[in-house]
This record gives sequence, C-alpha cells and structure tokens, in this order.
Amino acid sequence: MRLKSFVVASLLQVSVVGVAHAAGPFGSVNVGNWIGGAFSNDQTGAFSHCAATAPYANGVILVVGQNAAGSWILSFASPSYSFKQGENAAIDVIFDGQEQARLFATANQPNMLTSVMPANVVRTFQKASLMVATSGRTVLNFDLSSTGPVIAALANCVTRVKADGLSKAGDFTKVAAKPQAAPDKQGSPPAGRKSARTKSGTGCVVSANGHIVTNNHVIDGCVGEIKGNLTGEAAMVLRVVSSDANNDLALLQAPATTTFKDFARIRDRSIRSGDSIIAIGFPFHGLLTSDFTVTTGIVSSLSGLRNDSRFLQISAAVQPGNSGGPLFDTTGQIVGVVTGKLDGLRIAAATGNIPENINFAIKTGALRDFLDNSVVPYQTAEPKGELKTTDIAGNARPYTMLISCNSTEQADAKR
Repeated sequence: MRLKSFVVASLLQVSVVGVAHAAGPFGSVNVGNWIGGAFSNDQTGAFSHCAATAPYANGVILVVGQNAAGSWILSFASPSYSFKQGENAAIDVIFDGQEQARLFATANQPNMLTSVMPANVVRTFQKASLMVATSGRTVLNFDLSSTGPVIAALANCVTRVKADGLSKAGDFTKVAAKPQAAPDKQGSPPAGRKSARTKSGTGCVVSANGHIVTNNHVIDGCVGEIKGNLTGEAAMVLRVVSSDANNDLALLQAPATTTFKDFARIRDRSIRSGDSIIAIGFPFHGLLTSDFTVTTGIVSSLSGLRNDSRFLQISAAVQPGNSGGPLFDTTGQIVGVVTGKLDGLRIAAATGNIPENINFAIKTGALRDFLDNSVVPYQTAEPKGELKTTDIAGNARPYTMLISCNSTEQADAKR
C-alpha cells in the first residue's frame, strides 16, 4: 500500500498537467491494479485533472488521465528512466496486434514520458486487451484488461468534480458516467450504445480431457455461458480454465462427461519461413456456411508486427471468426493459433495502399508455455509424411470447434 501511495503522490500529480504543483488525490479510483483520483492545481486550488496509475512487471508504470479541458493523457514512467527536461520521443503503440498509432511524448520529469492521446486512440485503448509500445529499440507489452472500466471511472471523475467540486469527491468507480463522444476533438471517448449480440470464434481440442485452446479476445466480454459446437453435433457448455491476455490465449474445457478420442498434436520443431500452412475456422458464422472453412497459404515471416517474435505472419486468408482456430503444417500438426489480420483500412489511410494477405498466428512456443503453465497434458508430434489438404481438414473435424457466447460489448466493439 505504501508503494501505491508513493506512486500516486510522485507520478499522478505531475503526469497529466506536466507541472509539479498539484494536490491530491481527492476521492478514489480503484480498478484492478489501477489506483488514483482527482487532483487540483496547488497554486490556484482549482480542479486540474483525474488520473490513475498501474505498475507492470516490465518495470514501467502507466499513468492515464483526463484533464479539466477534456484531453486524455498517457504517461510511461520508470525509476530507470533519465530524460532531459523537455526531451521528446515518438512512441509507436499497437493494440491487439491490429490497431496502431504513433504518440509524441515529452519528458516533463526525468523519469517520465507524457503524451496526449487523440480521441480515436483513447477509444482503442479503452477496448483493447494488449498494447505493444515501441520506442527506438525498446519494445514493451502492457495488459490492458482493466482499461475499459478505468477510462469510464476517470471520465466520471472529471464530470462529477466539475459539477460538484473537489469537496464532494468520493468513489468515482460507482455509477460511472459514460464518457462523452468527441469525434472531432480531443476529449472523452464515446461509451457507445450497448446491445446484446452473439460473438463467435474458433477453438481446438488439445487433450483427451477436453481442453480447448482459443484466443483470449474470443471469450473476452462474454456474458453467461460459453458454448462449443463440433460440426453437426449439439452444443456443449464450456468452462474457462485460464487465460493470458498478453499472448491472447485462453483455455476452455468441455464437461467432464465428454471425452475426445481425437485431438490436435503440436508440432515439436520450428516451422520455417516459406513453409505451406492450412488455417481452419468458422469465419462470419451465421452469414457463411455453418461448417468450418479451409484456407491455405505460406508462412510469410517468422515475426509479427514490429518484429514481435511471438507471432507468425501468414498469407492464408482469415476473417472475423477464424480467431482461435488451428494453423496446421502439411503433415497435419499444429504450428500456431490464428489470432488476427492487419487492419487494411487503417494501413490504406496511412499509406495509400491496401495490404493483402497479411495475417497473424501465435507461435507454438507461446502456446506450449501457456499449456504448461495451465498443466494441460497436450501431445507433440514430429512432422512426417505430407497429407493432402482434404485429409488434414477431415482429420481436424473431430476437434475443431465453434466457440460462441452472448456479449454486451459496445456497439462499436473492437472485433
């Protein structure tokens, strides 16, 4: 608790407004690992900003806040930093391996870089599960699993303090006001209209005990039961065993009464750039076929965006609904878990060119670490004789599963 208090006192007061003359916190924001509240300008006594901070295992502390004028600020702080006053740096951020933006940060303190977030970046930050930040040769990963509620709490903090004053500051996580829309200027992100919908993805059975691997973003936001369907069979209710938002992996399990004679084997050696691969999944379920689809391609690169070595870049076409599905080599062994595709519209807007066949899958190294940590008795196999694509698809049918659930995510959901 003393560490958190120190972090609040030494960082929150200086990050959002860029000056050391701030008093607070007034009231409280406590969401997951985030802690903060409202602050005033110590010279004038007027309300200045609301902010919250969260420490990460990589040694960096994130600070996010909104000032009285409605601008959103993101700061990166660390005791190991040593910047000159006013030093500038460009920080490239990628959200969930798809949305990306460049932030321009300034060192208002020797141990902190602070940047203003445009409204569209705030919206993405609010909804994302993972942020990868790159500056020079430094690459850092941040789990953003609690940023949705903390953004809402901070927006509520600013709204309530401006209306009622600092003297009535309380718990800003209660009855949090929805952030106001700001499409053309910096300010609160739109909360969006919430509506019930069905979301779906793909999973792959990896043990006889019915352990199923999928993406974390496939189950993130699910309300109520998560169901799994093998093609042509009745749905079964799955339970969540574990999840890893940083690597976008989740582990589900079928009911104890269900056994699987067939399940996927994980390739025990690295795949190479240029090797052929097959992706199987349930894209646009409900609009396209109710059966799974099969697409083929090659491994285009052994790293993902910004040289992220956890991912493969693949040319096999994937669409919404393929997420979490198995990626096979030509011998029918698992070589990755499909996770997403490059945001073509964003790249086209930035470069004038539409990217083609740039998709990503999580490598088996990250997958095996995740399964080991979850104590799953998976099996590996050596790549042997090549199979026809039709045979690989036929073999995958008993263990490739449609994953679905009800969701009340915002109408402008990220996927």
